[in-house]
Amino acid sequence: MKHLPSSIRAALCISWLVAASSFAAEVKTYQVTGPVVEVTASSITVQKGNEKWEIARTKDTKISAEPKVGEKVTITYRMAAAEIEVKPGKAKK
Repeated sequence: MKHLPSSIRAALCISWLVAASSFAAEVKTYQVTGPVVEVTASSITVQKGNEKWEIARTKDTKISAEPKVGEKVTITYRMAAAEIEVKPGKAKK
């Protein structure tokens, strides 16, 4: 690459970085929609059918307006492990 003009080298580097970042895809997102049952500083609970879904809120949660009980909302969320405990497997024969 040292015989290529610097602008072409820069373009190749940028295209390589963009391609590499596409392989580091983010974790899948999910959605739940329903009326708000409860809102706290750290969570929001919505009714989905017969189930209540409690979703954590963090300082990074984007909120278009503060939800109120009874309002219909759509929440986009990601699943994250809080703890992983490895159990010993069965011995192979």
